Amino acid sequence: MDTLFSLKVFRQVVEKGSFTRAAEHLGISNAMASKHVSHLENTLQAKLLHRNSRNLHLTETGEAYYRQCCHALETLETAAQKAAGVTEKPQGILRITMPQWFANPRISRWISEYKQLYPEVSLDLVLTNRRTDLIAEGFDLALRVSRVPHPSLIVKPLADIEFLLLASPDYLRRNGVPQTPEEAAQHTAVLPSYTDMSRIEIQHKSSGERSLLELTSTIHSDSTLMVGSLIRAGCGIGFQPEWCVDEDLTTGKVVSLLPEYRFVTSKLYAAYVDRAFLSAKVRSFIDFLSGKVEMPV
Repeated sequence: MDTLFSLKVFRQVVEKGSFTRAAEHLGISNAMASKHVSHLENTLQAKLLHRNSRNLHLTETGEAYYRQCCHALETLETAAQKAAGVTEKPQGILRITMPQWFANPRISRWISEYKQLYPEVSLDLVLTNRRTDLIAEGFDLALRVSRVPHPSLIVKPLADIEFLLLASPDYLRRNGVPQTPEEAAQHTAVLPSYTDMSRIEIQHKSSGERSLLELTSTIHSDSTLMVGSLIRAGCGIGFQPEWCVDEDLTTGKVVSLLPEYRFVTSKLYAAYVDRAFLSAKVRSFIDFLSGKVEMPV
């Protein structure tokens, strides 16, 4: 059987949720649609779908295979369109992985704007601090905050991400406001566990003088958002990406400490695996985000 067409059948069965609807969409019989999926399962020697008379759902193997199947088919479709000189329109499922702390009002507003511009793109947003394998896990794009991006990926730098040293008003009433890095080092800190921010280089914004800030923490978390919540609750001082705390600073839920110093700065990168066959949906999102981060907020 034609394995390429079997992949197309499998994708339609999953997306339509039915062999009958997939067969109608592709103009083939129900029995032929079933044979194509069975052909893939026999080739892989693995079960892709659990099916009965009422419903079907993907196996664990089927979920991973479906993501890679979609990636492969979209790459081939993009190549065919480019070869034919067709202008591709942003559409389809755009699967993006991004840091957990991107669950903030600023990013949410941008996502809303993007969807208004490109209503035919369906977004699947996976928020994790774990470094993901874009191809194996079926991602079109990764948004990553790093000082040094992974060399195997094609990356486009989008923006500098600055971190601020913060505390809640209640904590400062109880413990005082540190005026110098040395005073800040005497305070209890809440720090992330996924990177070491207990000893960082800081720079005075006016003089350019560099020094070290050393913090001691009895609370660590693998979630930037949890660290922020603990800071607001008065557990200690700590760092947050500037993008996460716009509203908290405006409403006075947190206070910026040592504002004359520049703390941790990383870069936001858009990362992908194939420059040659970058789809319109991926290009549209990268271009949109580039425009947002270059504009004043």
